[in-house]
Order: sequence, then C-alpha cells, then structure tokens
Amino acid sequence: MKLLVAGSTGFLATELIRQAIAHPGVTSVIALGRREASLPAGADPGGKVKLLICKDFEAYSDDIKSEMATADACIWTIAITPGKLRSVTWEEACKISRDYAVTAIETISQIRRDNPTGKFRFIYTSGHTATRDPSKKPLILRDYSVMRGEAETLILKCAQESNGTVEACVAKPGLIEDPKDPRFWTKTAKNYGRMLFGIPKVSVQEIAAALIDQTVNGIDKDTLENEDLVRIGAKALAAQASP
Repeated sequence: MKLLVAGSTGFLATELIRQAIAHPGVTSVIALGRREASLPAGADPGGKVKLLICKDFEAYSDDIKSEMATADACIWTIAITPGKLRSVTWEEACKISRDYAVTAIETISQIRRDNPTGKFRFIYTSGHTATRDPSKKPLILRDYSVMRGEAETLILKCAQESNGTVEACVAKPGLIEDPKDPRFWTKTAKNYGRMLFGIPKVSVQEIAAALIDQTVNGIDKDTLENEDLVRIGAKALAAQASP
C-alpha cells in the first residue's frame, strides 16, 4: 500500500510515519508538508518515505497529483490545534483545518474518477468536541468545534458522491498523549482539562496504529470515536508486539 500522510512534521504525523515505516502492509509513504522536513538519521533504512513540500493546498501541483493518482490511502492530520488558535486569524484557521482537507478529498475523488485504480481510503483526523449540528455547540471551543464538524460533513459527503471511488472516515480523538513524555506540567495540564470537561484520551501510539490499521485492512465505519481508536490501536499494537 502507498500511503499519503498529510502533515509531515506534526506530533501525530511523526508517529504515523514512524509506524508506517515499520508496517509490512505499507510499501511506501508520501509525507506532504507545508515546510521543509527531514527524518532522523537511520529512521527509514528501507527508503519507504518520500518527503514533499506542498506550496498550495488549494491548488495541487502536477507532481503531487501524480502521487495522489497512484496512492491507496491518505491520513489527513493538518489543522490548527486549539492551543494555536490565537496565533492565526479565524479565516486562516478555517482554511487550514477545514478547506485544505475538503480540497484534498475533492481533488483525489476527481483524479480517481478519471483514472479508476481501486477504492481510495481517506481518513480525516478531527476531534472529540467537533459537532456536525451547529445547534449543539459544546461548552468549549464552540465555533471551532462547529467548523471542524462542517469539515467532517463535507468530507463524508464527498466520499458518498464519488461513485465508489473514495471511502472516507472521520477520526475523533480526545486528548492525544505521549506516555513517554516525561514533562510533569504537560501531563498535569492535560489531565486537569480532561477531567474538567470530560474529554477522553488516547495515546499517540494507539491512534497512529489505529489509523494505519484502517487504511491497510479496511475502514470499520465512517466515524471512529475515541473509544474506537483506543480499541483498534491497542489491538494493532499488541499484534505488532507478538512474535
């Protein structure tokens, strides 16, 4: 399987690439990023990964379209996270978190209709608080959650209208944690927020394993809640660890 990972330098994307390199079902990885990136020395001994800079996520270049045409799946991780909302305008947050992903699946859908080569799997990484019903804004991240819900709706609709060429899935993780992170204050702040607002958690290793499992073995359902990601990820990690 040829896998596209959109977002080559992010917290989740980095773990996705690491696990994809080791996964026998993934033959190559195209990592799309907005800026220059590199892998740690020795991280990709088999040469699976190709790092590409995408200068315009609203109008893809021919070389990136050619990679999309031969890929089997995409895991989309590009978004403005809640912690960085104040660093950009609202319009920029909507463009990066919603419009980029919608343009990507629309572009892939068109490419696959023109050159059918099997069903393409597209996974959009959203968030636990995202809502597809604007009248049900959560207590926190109200407009942001509605905007992410709009992205979910548009992505699933695009797949439904693709004449079977694209299958989409929305992943809705809670707080993504790294159990190996030794920073006490980071863990304390996350745990406090989780308890205060009832947000579940998933380890970055679990969600990465779950998303790769769904691209390689098939999508279970169009929306994966946090508990689904924990369950699928834990099972996949256990299988990897077994001799």
